[in-house]
Formats: sequence, C-alpha cells, structure tokens
Amino acid sequence: MIRLSRRLLLSLLFALPLAAPAFAAPELDLASLKGKVVYIDFWASWCGPCRQSFPWMKAMHDKHGKDGLVVIAINVDQEKKKADDFIAEFNPAFRLILDPKGELASQFKVQTMPSSFMLDRQGKPRFKHLGFHEAKRSDYEKQIQQLLAEQP
Repeated sequence: MIRLSRRLLLSLLFALPLAAPAFAAPELDLASLKGKVVYIDFWASWCGPCRQSFPWMKAMHDKHGKDGLVVIAINVDQEKKKADDFIAEFNPAFRLILDPKGELASQFKVQTMPSSFMLDRQGKPRFKHLGFHEAKRSDYEKQIQQLLAEQP
C-alpha cells in the first residue's frame, strides 16, 4: 500500500521550483520521517546520470545521515535483476524501494531519470531536481545543509 497524503502529493507537484540493503515494497510513509530531512530519488538501471548520482547520494548519506538526512532511492525498473545488478555495483547503505509498476513515480509525476525531491524536517517539499548534473553537486549539498540547519 502506498501512503502518500493528498496534501503532500499536491504540495510536491505544485509548490516546488522546477552490504546493499534489500529493496522494500513500493510504500512510502513520509509521516514517519517527520523531523528528518528526506532526499527522495527516482532512478533506473539504464539511466546514465543515475550512475553519477548514486556515489554522490552515498557520500551525502554517509556525511549527513547522523545529522538527520534520510536518503530514499526508488527504482522504476520492471526487471528486478537489472536493479539488483546496479545496486551490487554501488552498494548503498540508504533505503531502496522497488517500484516496477511506477506507482510512486506516477504519484510524484516523475518525468525524467533521475528525479529527486527534498523535504524539510516538517515534511514540506522544498527542492526538486530533474536529472543529476555533476556541475551542481555543491548546490545540491548546500540545499541539504540548509534544510539540516533549520529547526524542526
């Protein structure tokens, strides 16, 4: 079951500027993450920029996880083996969700791979990224740091 409130979904869609863990079922309970800064990333094994974003997300998780950053990577591959092979290559320690039917991706109106959403400690969407751009890595981290510095 997918748990994404209508209010949060509308907020995400309209209020934003433009050892390997096992995959979880396509469920995203954001209410349980209140008080954390949440980085949600939609990705696929065939996506070139996703290969660039995974090492960066892993570094951000390692660097800022103790400060309250939660990284959730949602895979949209229809073949789990392809996603498993990708994960074996990068070995992330953050949460992984398999969404082969694109249920979550559809709710977030994902248009490109990767697409990421940053939520503040109150669960409000603050930043949205379409694609992953190496030249913007420091900007992405500044956004994470900004959200982490805000009080819950």
